Amino acid sequence: MAEGTENGVVTDNPDQNRYEIKLGDAVAILVYRKHGETINLIHTEVPESLGGHGLANKLAQFALKDAHAQNLLVVASCPFVTAYIRRHPDYISLLTEAEKERFTQK
Repeated sequence: MAEGTENGVVTDNPDQNRYEIKLGDAVAILVYRKHGETINLIHTEVPESLGGHGLANKLAQFALKDAHAQNLLVVASCPFVTAYIRRHPDYISLLTEAEKERFTQK
């Protein structure tokens, strides 16, 4: 699965367990781990040279849409992804039951 953005293309790089946007020599990433029917979204990183273009948002959105397409339940270990889901509560339905409880407690 790949999705174009005005600032590059978001792709899944399963060999490195990450979603990425490559622009020139720089790469913005969202690292994940899949286990059975669950995907843990672990860490988002955008190089300073790519900052300010909403790439972390695009990575989070892509990862959540991809999880939905694959019927995977989501664990949002990454603080950025957690914040993204809080701003876009339609994605809460993708979370594991334990994650849903965590989201309702705060």
